Amino acid sequence: MFNFGIIGTNWITHSFIECAHATGKWNLVAVYSRKEDTAKEFASKYPDNKVALYTDVSALSQDKNVDAVYIASPNILHFEHAKKMLNAGKHVILEKPSCSNSAELDELFKLSKEKGVFLIEAWRHIQEANFSIFKNAIKEKLGAVYGASITYAQFSSRYDKVLQGEVPNIFNLEMGGGALVDLGVYTVAAAVWLFGAPKDAQYYPVIIKTGADGGGKLILSYDNFTVHLCGSKLYNSDAPSEVYGEKGTLIVPTITDIEKVTFWDPRSKTREELGGKKEDLNLKEEAAEFARIIGEKDWDAAAVLERHSRDVLSVTEKVRRDNGLLFPGEK
Repeated sequence: MFNFGIIGTNWITHSFIECAHATGKWNLVAVYSRKEDTAKEFASKYPDNKVALYTDVSALSQDKNVDAVYIASPNILHFEHAKKMLNAGKHVILEKPSCSNSAELDELFKLSKEKGVFLIEAWRHIQEANFSIFKNAIKEKLGAVYGASITYAQFSSRYDKVLQGEVPNIFNLEMGGGALVDLGVYTVAAAVWLFGAPKDAQYYPVIIKTGADGGGKLILSYDNFTVHLCGSKLYNSDAPSEVYGEKGTLIVPTITDIEKVTFWDPRSKTREELGGKKEDLNLKEEAAEFARIIGEKDWDAAAVLERHSRDVLSVTEKVRRDNGLLFPGEK
């Protein structure tokens, strides 16, 4: 079992802790927040755990009882916090998006190897059993791939704050925000996991009052097909995600938390259900896999995830800069 600490006291952190504990492989022992009251309130949700409270990141990094740290701080702080933990010899589970740019991610992966610890970006959807069924079915069912459409559009209540003149972190470029790197990046990560790194990428964003993107359409170009991505925090979409091929179409109702995988055969005009039961705790599969990788020192599996993280960031960084969506230090 791995003792872990957390940086970031929001809903995703609570979700990761619940799912990590459910695997029986993780044990929460430390909580960091800038405010002591916030750390106390957060830790009070876990009365059965002996949790150390920190308001200083350096102090957390020096806690010898902590094997790994899950980082879900504001995007712009990911690099700083991960570097601190890796330098202290802690494994790092880093919430998406990993870093603001590829240079930062290069430095973190180099440091993780020097220290002999793992750095893993937390892409929950690609670890789902039904996502694996979806991916495998592309080779087994479709034949030549003709294209794909992947959608993840979910209205954010924080957009109403933007309309009222506020600048929430998630819509603030100074904090590494914007819809592409918050929610749209799930579609990019899915496409790269399914098809590899694209040859080119073009983004058509909707720019909102804060100067950030509230959503947009992204086209990824491959040798013989294109993948069309739709990601937005300005509205909801019930559109499924689909992959089109010579022998038929693969359909999932959502690109995360996939409930079923359907193969449509246009010749027989039949539908075949391929997926299994969805895991109720939607971060449990990733938490279990990360524990396995660390416990077995599976550097090969980690290298696959590293390549994926690099390829996803390469896409988002490129299209952001193409559209003048610049983070601090990029102007």
